[in-house]
Amino acid sequence: MSRRLSRLLIVALLTACAASGALAAAGKTTKSTKKPTTPPPPALVWRGDYATARGVVEDVSKAWEKSGKGRIEIQPFNTASGLDAVAHGLADIAGSARNSAGGVEGDLVFTPVAFDALVMITHPSNGTGNLTVKQLHDIYFGKITNWKDVGGKDAPINLYAVASPGDGVEYSLRRLIFGRGNQPVAAPRLYVNTAKLEEAVTLDPNALGVTTLSGVASNSKVKMVSVDGVRPSVSTITDGSYVLYTPLYLVTNKESPKAAQITAFMEFLHTDQVRSLARAHQLVPYTDAPQLAENDKARREKLLAENGIKMDVVADPIPTAAAVSMPAAPAAADASPVAEKAAASGQTYTVSKGDTLGVIAKKYSVSVADLKKWNDLSSDNVKIDQVLKVSGN
Repeated sequence: MSRRLSRLLIVALLTACAASGALAAAGKTTKSTKKPTTPPPPALVWRGDYATARGVVEDVSKAWEKSGKGRIEIQPFNTASGLDAVAHGLADIAGSARNSAGGVEGDLVFTPVAFDALVMITHPSNGTGNLTVKQLHDIYFGKITNWKDVGGKDAPINLYAVASPGDGVEYSLRRLIFGRGNQPVAAPRLYVNTAKLEEAVTLDPNALGVTTLSGVASNSKVKMVSVDGVRPSVSTITDGSYVLYTPLYLVTNKESPKAAQITAFMEFLHTDQVRSLARAHQLVPYTDAPQLAENDKARREKLLAENGIKMDVVADPIPTAAAVSMPAAPAAADASPVAEKAAASGQTYTVSKGDTLGVIAKKYSVSVADLKKWNDLSSDNVKIDQVLKVSGN
């Protein structure tokens, strides 16, 4: 046999072996033991002020994710940006240190989750450790401009504030000492949020500004100022002796496509784990201190009287337990039997203790905006025994 023919035979044998192996491999079927994975739910987007971010959301979101329930994307900035994002579907939950101011916010659901102290801060080197409510009023109004007039050194009071008129912390303080949250004040130094304000105070011995207890309780670079001789703390908030406190709200949109996820998260806030996290941040869980909401009208009347302001104080609606636990779900495509009956008869509803426009709207499958329109309401406030139209007939 020639050398050339031998080489050809060898190549043919190798080719045949390779083909046989390929056919054998093709004949075997491999069964996959890997189970199909369920895709994780989309992240909930939270946006809002630093008060609720630091006090409520940051650690709670970690606990939520650790429990396997999903993920929360946190975008802290300020109150106005959060409320606007939720109203336009760009965020799922907003954080706010104030209640609804009406207008476009009227259709959003404000759920109180905790109480926080509004804290006046200055530089640690500043010798003033206490201010009265009346002194605070006069400082913000521009009547007092020097630290010596409140028992301190002879130096100007550099009053700092957050620029946004709707900022939750600023709005709540001004509402307490002036009676209205949009009161102009004598604060030439303005910042985009309370975090930036706190940074500025650390650099100025003559500074004064407002933030929250949850934000600065562990910050040794600023000094907390007592009010009327009472230092802000969880205990003084709870017993009401520290008078400058505000609810913190998580704000949702009842039309959100993620309503089920949002409801689950709001329910998660009432677990023992989350309540412990709130207390660790110097917050009082909202359901731990119902007396603060019940006494709010009397507190505000007293503060305004101390500042010489005569004004009718309207009580804020006290949410029911159900309203505190979860946001309103989106309205069904078809009206409920209750709503159909109301629409057919031009039915009215008498407000009971604990009712809010949001709760009543949900009951009759209408919007808050509709209730306000049908009843010529300029705000979200309602009173016990007030009779409301719950249909447009």
